[in-house]
Amino acid sequence: MKILTTQLYGLLQRIATSEEENIEETARLLAQAAAREGTIYFATFGEMQSITINAKYAVEPFPSMQVFTEDTKLTSADRVWIITRSSENEDALALAEKLSDAFIPFSATAADPTSDENKLANLAYTYISLKLSKGLIPAEDGSRVVQPYALSAMFVYEAVKMKLDEMLFVEEE
Repeated sequence: MKILTTQLYGLLQRIATSEEENIEETARLLAQAAAREGTIYFATFGEMQSITINAKYAVEPFPSMQVFTEDTKLTSADRVWIITRSSENEDALALAEKLSDAFIPFSATAADPTSDENKLANLAYTYISLKLSKGLIPAEDGSRVVQPYALSAMFVYEAVKMKLDEMLFVEEE
């Protein structure tokens, strides 16, 4: 248990220190929709659908949030947040290309670092890396286990929501 706690703490610290600016930029991008009576659409893939469930049904739901579906009709006031385990997820990439072609600003979050090869990061207005490339804990056979993609994405979600709430609260005063 101590090893898991230590490794999770290290992962969350890496995200907090290296992605702080990207978290703030993402909150600013999403706040544009909430401040302009647009909608913030969450497009989540795989286990990241847990983020959508939390955003919608939590004690403190994400403001102006709706679930993105194929039938969603976007306006220029709307923003989309794509959250996926891998930046190579075909459905996430197809959506990113569609949004980019339609000039709809969006953010993306995935485990992969920003690089020239990361097409999702290159298409997105803002991109947050989950800093998770392999399991956190070494197993007896030399492999690595415990890959908390959803947990690290939930941490990012809470950080973005906190910044977004601060921005919206300041605007209301």
